[in-house]
Amino acid sequence: MSLPSAPPPKTGFALTVVTTVFFMWGFVTVLNDILVPHLKALFELNYTETMLIQFTFFSAYFLMSIPSSRILARIGYRHSLVAGLAVMGLGALLFYPASVVPSYGLFLGALWVLASGITLLQVAANPYVAQLGAPEGASSRLNLAQAFNSLGTTIAPALGGIVILSGAGASSVQVPYLCIAALLFSLAFAISRFHLPALPEIEERHGISAGDSIWKHRHLVMGAIAIFVYVGAEVSIGSFLVNYFSQPSIGGLTPKVAAGYVSFYWGGAMVGRFIGSAVTRTVTPAKVLAGAAACAFVLVSASVASTGSIAMWSIIAVGLFNSVMFPTIFTLGIAELGPLTGKASGLLIMAIVGGALVPLLQGVLADSIGIHTAFLLPAVCYLYIVFYGFRGSRVMHPATR
Repeated sequence: MSLPSAPPPKTGFALTVVTTVFFMWGFVTVLNDILVPHLKALFELNYTETMLIQFTFFSAYFLMSIPSSRILARIGYRHSLVAGLAVMGLGALLFYPASVVPSYGLFLGALWVLASGITLLQVAANPYVAQLGAPEGASSRLNLAQAFNSLGTTIAPALGGIVILSGAGASSVQVPYLCIAALLFSLAFAISRFHLPALPEIEERHGISAGDSIWKHRHLVMGAIAIFVYVGAEVSIGSFLVNYFSQPSIGGLTPKVAAGYVSFYWGGAMVGRFIGSAVTRTVTPAKVLAGAAACAFVLVSASVASTGSIAMWSIIAVGLFNSVMFPTIFTLGIAELGPLTGKASGLLIMAIVGGALVPLLQGVLADSIGIHTAFLLPAVCYLYIVFYGFRGSRVMHPATR
């Protein structure tokens, strides 16, 4: 198995710069998994009310993706990255007044602003990395960039568990999010000073064929559904792990100790993406996707059917197979779309709203049938991704159907 070949120096530098953006939004997003048990205890919420954290955060993807794709078409990739980081920084700053009051509603508002910035970053950064080189290496490049996103998601739960869950009351979020805001504003300034290469072949202003539309491309529309169920499954699992591992029949762990195990879940995604970056250069990305989704389905089902350490480690292992799903679905979804790539990216990022709706539904299930059995919901999500890998991802141009 050969490792990905190094990109040309100019392209390689651009990939390195954009990779820092992937790291930061991964870090910030997965801190939600620590906010879930923290705010649940602070405001005495049930599971359904607690999942409003993820609902609010991921609903921003649905509401802001189309505006973000329009911003991207108007100001370009580099300026969109800078703007996205600045909006994220503003959202992180809003955690301070939310914690001073304290108000659950203000926390949700801060999360929405933060997620709006991440939405613009995702709309710009994912297609930029995918197109930053030869088309056959798109999945490999995006898996590599997403591996550093996963580095952020691996560090965040452990660090957040120490800093946030160790503190008392709402004030424990103040210093962490002020530090995050400072880092985001600094990164926005740094990227504004870099020269990132233009990609005219995917710029919308270079022309879209008359009568063409993103809705006419089957592999894109079905890819959006795949993104919806994938993000929903991944976020649902991550959001419930601390409470899941605290169950006497599963791990009987304290929330602080359980938060450390969440890092293994996201760490598996990081390792898997480095592996996936190499594997997708020699194995068809669609087959890699289908195989990974099938393994995730088996592992979630095994966790639901068992207790104790088997239930714990089988659900943690899902992270390894989650790893290749988002970047592979994304690159399969935007394949051969040319000037439609920006709009296609907006649609795929909009589908991340699955991270708002699926966890909320799992919260309802957890309240009614128990947190253990509720994990059947993400298992069903992985079955659709198996189908997309085998059948739904095939490119069928409108003119040939």
